[in-house]
Amino acid sequence: MTDRKDLDLKMFRAALEQERAELLELADTTEGDRKPVELDQQSVGRLSRMDAMQAQAMSKALDGRRQGRLLMINTALVRLEEGDFGYCEACDEDIPLKRLEIDPAVRRCVKCAG
Repeated sequence: MTDRKDLDLKMFRAALEQERAELLELADTTEGDRKPVELDQQSVGRLSRMDAMQAQAMSKALDGRRQGRLLMINTALVRLEEGDFGYCEACDEDIPLKRLEIDPAVRRCVKCAG
């Protein structure tokens, strides 16, 4: 387990789990937006279909970013379990508390991230 006394691990775990739950709920509510667009030009005009295809593409792109964020959150939760949370994965130095408060899923210190 981490020996950093400046970290409230329960608070970070709760924040990560809450964000994960929100992202999963959002993914469920927008699932229909990513479904294939019907090719029925008699009920929907060509421009309306193009608009629907554009909305579908944007929804898929947002879902891809959401999945990437979920991966980061899950990785941070694993790091919490393994005692590696709060340490840079590149240089093994402490990640500053303020940086973790801004984004608890970060894996690198400012020096190594940049």
